[in-house]
Amino acid sequence: MNRRALGFLLELALPAALLVGYGLWAAQAQSFYFPPLGEILQYFRELWLFERVGSDLVPSLLRMSAGYLASVAVGVALGLVLGMSRMLRTAAEPVVEFLRALPAPALIPFSLLLFGSGDSSKIFVIVLGAVWPILLNTIDGVRGVDAQQLDMARAYHIPLGARVLRIILPGAAPRIFAGMRTSLAIAIILMVVSEMVASSNGLGYFVLEQQRSFAIPEMWTGIILLGVLGYVLNWLFQRLERRVLAWHFGLKGLSSPAAGPARRTKSPKAAAGTARSAPVPQTTETTETAPAAATAAQRPARSATRSSSSDGEV
Repeated sequence: MNRRALGFLLELALPAALLVGYGLWAAQAQSFYFPPLGEILQYFRELWLFERVGSDLVPSLLRMSAGYLASVAVGVALGLVLGMSRMLRTAAEPVVEFLRALPAPALIPFSLLLFGSGDSSKIFVIVLGAVWPILLNTIDGVRGVDAQQLDMARAYHIPLGARVLRIILPGAAPRIFAGMRTSLAIAIILMVVSEMVASSNGLGYFVLEQQRSFAIPEMWTGIILLGVLGYVLNWLFQRLERRVLAWHFGLKGLSSPAAGPARRTKSPKAAAGTARSAPVPQTTETTETAPAAATAAQRPARSATRSSSSDGEV
């Protein structure tokens, strides 16, 4: 069994154990709020394979995708501008910190007043919450680009667009992707929260409506689907990240095999023993040849002094 298959089995081990444990406990507890696992799975198959996929799942995915992509575009573009200009970054810092501190769900009433109860208000809420990790990580990534590379690019008069595409974006890409991964989870959360207010479809709307009507097994199916959706999206994002940043993981040694075992170094005792056993060359120079060697050694020094004095004049 290879390492990838073993890792996949380890990832499935804990969820499978939790499901088995819940099934055994729920069968004995007979609680109204925790229905048996078989009943939940039966409703899951009836509802999401594939009766309510078009009416609830697809609209939620479209809203989340639109809000997330808008967050990536705004966060990366604005982060590049603020990261490259210290003056703009200093001027915008109070506004950024103020808006970042506002919880996005608190702005749902404002979004309803501004855009109504359609999809635009929900996308607006998702953008307001998901843009900040991307923006801040982009600014840090741009500031962390090697200054010597930028100085060399300016010295060779490379245009600004080429510097951004060839130096700044690749250098900041690892941090940008870290912010995008965090924003993906935030986008899923805000998708659910925004659909629980003034909405007529979506996963958040479905879960809230089933809870209000005391349809507990159906409510649990929506919760389980949200967990599966988050896991699948995170898995797809990791595959995309490793493909786009293959050079980065290769430099860190995360995606390439080790270069091989390191060379063995001799211990100090072995080195000392080798030094003792090495023959010492004997010198047969006479006292008559020593002054000649000293005179020959002084000639290159004098010539080097003359050449250095001539270089200083030029």
